[in-house]
Amino acid sequence: MRRSQRSPAAGSDPAAAADADAPTPDPAAARRPGRAREERAALGAVTRRFLVPHRWSVLVVMVLTVASAATALYVPTLNARLIDDGVARGDTGYILRIGGLMLLVTLAQSVAAVAIVYAGAKAATGFGHDLRRAVYARVNRFSDHEFAEFGTASLITRTTNDVQQLQMLIMIGATVLVTAPVMAAGGVVMALRENAQLSLVLVVTVPLLLTVVALIMARMIPKYRQLQARLDGINRSMREQLSGIPVIRAFVREDHERGRFDIANRGLTDVALSVGRLNALMMPAIMLISNLTSVAVLWFAGTLIDSGDMQVGQMTAFLAYIMQILSSVMMVVVMAVLVPRAAVSAERVDQVLRSRPTVRAPRRPVVPPLVMGSVDLRGVGFGYPGARSPVLTGVTFSVEPGTTTAIVGGTGAGKTTLLSLIPRLYDVGSGSVRVDGVDVRDQDLDALCSGMGLVPQRTYLFAGTVASNLAFGNPGATEEQMWEALRVAQAEEFLTRAGTGLATKIAQGGTNLSGGQRQRLAIARALVRRPSLYLFDDAFSALDAGTEAALHAAFDGYRGQSSVITVSQRISRISGADQIVVLESGRVVGVGTHHRLLDECETYRQIAQSQQPLEASR
Repeated sequence: MRRSQRSPAAGSDPAAAADADAPTPDPAAARRPGRAREERAALGAVTRRFLVPHRWSVLVVMVLTVASAATALYVPTLNARLIDDGVARGDTGYILRIGGLMLLVTLAQSVAAVAIVYAGAKAATGFGHDLRRAVYARVNRFSDHEFAEFGTASLITRTTNDVQQLQMLIMIGATVLVTAPVMAAGGVVMALRENAQLSLVLVVTVPLLLTVVALIMARMIPKYRQLQARLDGINRSMREQLSGIPVIRAFVREDHERGRFDIANRGLTDVALSVGRLNALMMPAIMLISNLTSVAVLWFAGTLIDSGDMQVGQMTAFLAYIMQILSSVMMVVVMAVLVPRAAVSAERVDQVLRSRPTVRAPRRPVVPPLVMGSVDLRGVGFGYPGARSPVLTGVTFSVEPGTTTAIVGGTGAGKTTLLSLIPRLYDVGSGSVRVDGVDVRDQDLDALCSGMGLVPQRTYLFAGTVASNLAFGNPGATEEQMWEALRVAQAEEFLTRAGTGLATKIAQGGTNLSGGQRQRLAIARALVRRPSLYLFDDAFSALDAGTEAALHAAFDGYRGQSSVITVSQRISRISGADQIVVLESGRVVGVGTHHRLLDECETYRQIAQSQQPLEASR
């Protein structure tokens, strides 16, 4: 993703922090009046938007389904004729003719069924593909604020499980929504045609069946809302614990974390079991009513046959139509199960699609006249949503092209936050940040970031190879350019020693490398970009003094006229910077060179004295 996922807490796992900050679902909200109406509206909006491109496949399914249902309604009538006019009279020719016709009708049904499945699957998978792509594209535009609001685990669930629920609804609903009413209406008409008196059985059984289904579904629908929320919870727990395995083991907290997971797992299991019990109750209830209906039909039909008011073939046809009517009701039950769950998923997906990123590209981007790497901050203020006090207040300083600016300060002073405002990972609350003379809010986001080489405080490497990770910085980089960047970043030696060079495999997150190796590769990824502005957020913290000194010496000859802004805690490494900005509690308390700040800035003198007591005392 182009946007960083760093959380407000510096140095923490961005994914885990976002999950931790994500709002916990409120059970009362699931029962809020009007919630079901909102879910149905979201379901309609999502299906209309993403099913339109596949309308021809849906139309084919509907036409073939109507034809298939019509032929299914015709078969019992043919069977009744075969029994009453053929078997009862011993007319072999008639039996062969009607039997042949029934065979052709069945064959046509089989061909239509194959075509229905194919067209339905094409429409459903296409719908799912387009919806997932839209959700992914919207998430890629999110700023850190949206990641914290939704939570990474919830976004994963919405992109996978929720989209799958909607895809399943399209797959089944494309046929059921057409078949059920055609079969029900056609079955009633055909049953009345066979025997109107016997059709009175339906007046009792169908309302009874619908009542039982409605009562069960009234309890099942809220459970589906809870189920999706519990899926978010277990994804959040799994993601956090898998990411923090080294810390968990180091502090011997396996039992504690296992207990946390068991709580989340038990919550999901309890809701799933509750839904399963309701489903298990529904099918026996439907089958009981269906079988009792069959018994009632046979009982009353036997009386009518005995009195001569009905023939055996008519009874078999009527019984078949009764079963078709009840099966159509069962189809409605299937939809009654799928639609509420899909509606819950649709609302969750629609929330992502309707979310407007807080960091948005301007309608008419302004292009800087010259790309020089200059930065100008004027009265910058910023506070995280929900925070009691701002992180930055009235920050003002400038970075001239080709110079090096260092930012120092105590823990929580706002150094990382300040650096994140320059590539516009967040928008300032007040004041302005100008890059090359133009406010970053007026520049195209991609153009702005393409001129910067960012090495974040927490380095992250992608699964693949060294070459593929360096290509993130510059997709068109040659092998020579990659090796040059690796040499400057002091990463050439360990890659050469590995024997695989640029083809060295990188696990997700770079977990197969040491912290220093990951940091050097992240630096090389920024170097190969050759930007006009380098942003180093404590990017050398995992390097030993010798490696860091060699890297800085090589970098000074590599950077050319590029500007550098670096966050560092090592006074020895920033003492030669053109200017040093000192932050304390989100405010600038000093700007100047190393020696000037030693004389004029008490905060800087205390930091320097804690690391270099002899120099600070001079």
